[in-house]
Amino acid sequence: MTEAKNPWLSHPAEPEPDTPVAIEEHVRPATGPVAPQRGVPAPDRADQLPLFDRRQNADVWWLGVHGGAGESSLSVVLPGSAAADHGWPQTPGEQPARVVLVARSNMRGLRAAQAAATQWASGLVPGVDVLGLVIVADAPGRLPRPLRDFAHLVGGGVPRTWTVPWIESWRLGEPPALSDAPREVRRLVDELHALIRPGADGTTN
Repeated sequence: MTEAKNPWLSHPAEPEPDTPVAIEEHVRPATGPVAPQRGVPAPDRADQLPLFDRRQNADVWWLGVHGGAGESSLSVVLPGSAAADHGWPQTPGEQPARVVLVARSNMRGLRAAQAAATQWASGLVPGVDVLGLVIVADAPGRLPRPLRDFAHLVGGGVPRTWTVPWIESWRLGEPPALSDAPREVRRLVDELHALIRPGADGTTN
């Protein structure tokens, strides 16, 4: 991928009784850009993901930015979501497709995530609303420092970043289930539920 300067580099008090809970209480503030940015250079064509026409809509599309990212497993634990495989979903209707990028935590996966985030930020992906990036552990244990630092850099190019730890049962082919998933997965699902509710982040979708 062409190297270029990266331009991206608490909860409120409890509501009073009988007061509806504000959606914003469940949505973390964005830590990165929430829309394409003027002046972001496009990645090399070889690093760009294709656009796929989809006949159906989904509440959330999990976009694996490389093979084996884990998007199929995540689509099982969030009802109403779908795996976009490895291409940007172009869906019918006027509402943008809500997309979560998915990458493994190795250098190959993080570089692919960086390219996908840059492709979106440069304005090459119409009709897509990127909610964030999920980094799925590629091995048990703590990430080495170089990978942690690079993951932090890549995460600065998307609205939010979530991490999913190594899940041995998924590796062994057991069906993913939210009921016995690690807390990081349950927190991810809870935050996405909040993000896609009408009115979240000031939207009316």
